[in-house]
Amino acid sequence: MPRTSLTPAQREQSLSDMSSEPVDLLVVGGGVTGAGIALDAATRGMRVAIVEAQDWAGGTSQWSSKLVHGGLRYLYQLNFALVAEALKERGLLLTRTAPHLVKAQPFLWPLKTPVVERSYSAVGVGMYDMLSQFGGGGQSAVPSQRHYSKEGARELFPGIRGDALVGAIRFYDARVDDARLVLDLVRTARGYGAMCASRTQVTGYLKETVDGTERVTGAVLRDLEAGRDLEVRATYVVNATGVWTERTQDLATDKGGLRVLASKGIHIVVPKDRIDGEAGIFLRTEKSVLFIIPWDRHWVIGTTDTEWTEDLQHPVTTSTDIDYVLEQANSVLARTLTREDIVGTYAGLRPLLQPKTKGRGVLGQGLA
Repeated sequence: MPRTSLTPAQREQSLSDMSSEPVDLLVVGGGVTGAGIALDAATRGMRVAIVEAQDWAGGTSQWSSKLVHGGLRYLYQLNFALVAEALKERGLLLTRTAPHLVKAQPFLWPLKTPVVERSYSAVGVGMYDMLSQFGGGGQSAVPSQRHYSKEGARELFPGIRGDALVGAIRFYDARVDDARLVLDLVRTARGYGAMCASRTQVTGYLKETVDGTERVTGAVLRDLEAGRDLEVRATYVVNATGVWTERTQDLATDKGGLRVLASKGIHIVVPKDRIDGEAGIFLRTEKSVLFIIPWDRHWVIGTTDTEWTEDLQHPVTTSTDIDYVLEQANSVLARTLTREDIVGTYAGLRPLLQPKTKGRGVLGQGLA
């Protein structure tokens, strides 16, 4: 079989290899963060193992807005470094690392006032474009902003309400097949020699005391397919479990670490013929932002930002969530969307991290 294949036979061989000989790095979590860490380490010649309790991208990474963006709203928080880094990575994905999965996507930003809003929005989007060019070595991977009159904007997006704008700015971000991107990262890491096993859960950590300091030296794994336990010895263990970070780290220590707040974001999906337009729509709302995104034969509309304290594995879309998204979308759409137009919904959780307590414990030693 090809070395990059992710098959039952490959999974079994990976579990055997990682448990029979120590690894340099054990990555716990097979979302986009963990997969990226595993690939980075494997390309540097390290002996790497990565495990995921669900399917690859089974948590947050498959329930996103399907966008690769610099975070235009973060410019208004003056977080220039974050936006610049994200735009640089967006450019690399578009042009070099994943052009088969990441595509440039135009968005219309409807304007409500002809002078003031257009001026400050143009400055913000202009800075967005400038940072994109800076990260791309003087050349952006997407076209720069363009301004439209009300009539011009409605020609580009006939499905927008006439009273929803006096003009618009078109800018570009990128859309991505999020789960496939994670799978490609894992497969590429596999191609560089990483041992990869989904349906494999960390149930505990191996520890040793060196010079009076306890450190993590590996993990106990539960093969959820076969119902057996394995031990993996590792020089370093990385916790990349997103909203499960707190639970995963607590298996190792109760001293220090991170506290995780789960923020739920939901999207609704409607058929393509329900909205007349080619570009996407970007809206700033009182609570956050809302995207109306063209996606294959559908539109994906979201998102929300609400606290979630229930089961982390199965966040759900509530009636209140749907009402909010429909209200925001209908504030600009000429054809009112109703619940009958919705063919699907999905919900994902963002991990909001903050220090749990002071002190390092084993987290500062063998577990990161």
